[in-house]
Amino acid sequence: MATRSKHLEHLAEIPLFSALSKKDLQRIAKASNEITLPAGSVLVDQGDMGREAFVVIDGTATVARNGRKVGTLGPGEAVGELALLDHGPRTARVTADTDITALVLSAREFAGVIEEVPGLAHKLLGQLAGRVRELDRQIYG
Repeated sequence: MATRSKHLEHLAEIPLFSALSKKDLQRIAKASNEITLPAGSVLVDQGDMGREAFVVIDGTATVARNGRKVGTLGPGEAVGELALLDHGPRTARVTADTDITALVLSAREFAGVIEEVPGLAHKLLGQLAGRVRELDRQIYG
């Protein structure tokens, strides 16, 4: 089992959470659970409704969209973080290449953290706005 300080390091690497204070990250870490899945396990499946996010602590996973590999996740990387906000359908399938240890944060637990710390929502909105601007820049120049 990874240490709580390791959990904080991994959470801080996620773009959505990068502007958060250590105290805010501790609240999120406390609301998450550590799981271990064997190689071949599907963390998320394209088209399924999202209800949680995963942060890889140890191991690797393949990200595939419409059956085509589009990336690989490793320690400190996350999948499904937007599902914490909108419960929308998954845009890719993520399959563990190796045994994988991950933090799982459910949308319900995340909502509880947001209610407990309203200022956290403002920080997250700023991060999302930055992501939208970056995507806009990439698409439209």
